[in-house]
Amino acid sequence: MAEVLNLECSECGDRLPAEPWIGLCPDCQRPLLARYDLTPLSQLSAKSFAGRLRSLWRYHEVLPLHEGDEPLSLGEGWTPLLSLPTLGRELGLSHLYGKNEGANPTGSFKDRGMAVALHQVRAHGISQVSLPSAGNAAGSASAYARRGNLTLRLAMPDTTPLANRFECDYFGFDTELVPGSLREAGVWLKENLGAPWVDLSTMKEPYRLEGKKTMGYELYEQGCGQLPDVIVYPAGGGTGLIGMGKAFDELEEAGLIQQRPRMIAVQAEGCAPIVDAWETGKEQATGIEDPQTMAAGLRVPAPIGDRLMLRTIRESRGCAVSVSDASILEAAGHVARSEGLFVSPEAAATVAALPLLRERQDVSPDDKIVVFLTASGLKNVDDYRSQG
Repeated sequence: MAEVLNLECSECGDRLPAEPWIGLCPDCQRPLLARYDLTPLSQLSAKSFAGRLRSLWRYHEVLPLHEGDEPLSLGEGWTPLLSLPTLGRELGLSHLYGKNEGANPTGSFKDRGMAVALHQVRAHGISQVSLPSAGNAAGSASAYARRGNLTLRLAMPDTTPLANRFECDYFGFDTELVPGSLREAGVWLKENLGAPWVDLSTMKEPYRLEGKKTMGYELYEQGCGQLPDVIVYPAGGGTGLIGMGKAFDELEEAGLIQQRPRMIAVQAEGCAPIVDAWETGKEQATGIEDPQTMAAGLRVPAPIGDRLMLRTIRESRGCAVSVSDASILEAAGHVARSEGLFVSPEAAATVAALPLLRERQDVSPDDKIVVFLTASGLKNVDDYRSQG
């Protein structure tokens, strides 16, 4: 089992104790990263995890799990890595795969982060948490808060998909629908809730990132120690992108890998702060005033993890691209008819980006490419219907 040695500020590098609970760096208000003794990890290989619990907690050497702890779990993680042969042939890509995160308990990759974050909340003796969300994170937090006997307050944009709103109501938690975007939902919580409520906003605490990084460990294990050449990922708050970068840092430091994938971030044209910063060579993003996209999870106008996302992309020799809502809608239908997968708009954005990436030669025919299909489309039926 692993214990967090300390928390390290991603910006100023200050090291802080893991106890008591802390969200952001108190000096620069930037995200904190959990650090571990990686000696136990260095003694393993991709085959070492075989036979373990079929959930993200199989990677307990690099997760905050004390000896004797019962992890908070609904069976999240260990999702299928599927070949996408039809799409691959159409695009001239010989080795195209999709990581089907819709197989998680509440239908999205958000379960990974919520399982670990709320496990840590409970381990710290905290009982009240709050969260602004564009949809799937709220549904996931509701499920894990109920599982962990925690109290949760939510704020969501009033444009949040109906299925997500119903999901939160069904779990029995109070939800405030706020006019505007995710930014306004966060402001509402800040203005209306203080102590003792703990803020679980994206990257405003260290442990959702730890759950999301297990996507990188799964790619390592499912590839028998070989990572793909390219990862294509839909980046809203960017926790998964940053988390996988952290996983590859840990694997490299432990001596288990020598090369890492190129990380490609995909955003919607109506809300692309990371793409704008990437294309102009900036180290941080400028917020989007009026974010517009059908992909609720990509409607994040000012991600606090912007500098970390851009750093992860650059250090991996990756890039960032944006796609239109029309291409997202077309890709969602196409992946359903060609591969039998009904995916969310955010997931479809990764497929929509492939022709552009191929045209720009950001990917080559022989690259092993993994697109992250971050959620099921079942929660987006009303959105797809409204788009015709």
